[in-house]
Amino acid sequence: MEVIYHPLVKRDVAEALKYYTDISHRLADEFQAEVREIISQAAENPLRFHPTQRGFRRANLRRFPYHILYEVRSDCLRVMHVRHHKRHPDYGMERV
Repeated sequence: MEVIYHPLVKRDVAEALKYYTDISHRLADEFQAEVREIISQAAENPLRFHPTQRGFRRANLRRFPYHILYEVRSDCLRVMHVRHHKRHPDYGMERV
């Protein structure tokens, strides 16, 4: 399934990568690889991850305290947010 990204997802990932890069370049690379892997799994089976508010689905990263919010459309999977677990559940929900 084709994957498209909300324009602000790039900023979400960049913020997390900056944080992890300040700790270790290797850690930042591992974070980025896990984000890509989870998105790939969602694209292979869009209904794999559990539904959440407003019709989005939430895919938790395994090693990092982040999750990916995405929506399944008839023709694609749209990644809406890469968000830290401690963010308020309504954070970023205005994205359309």
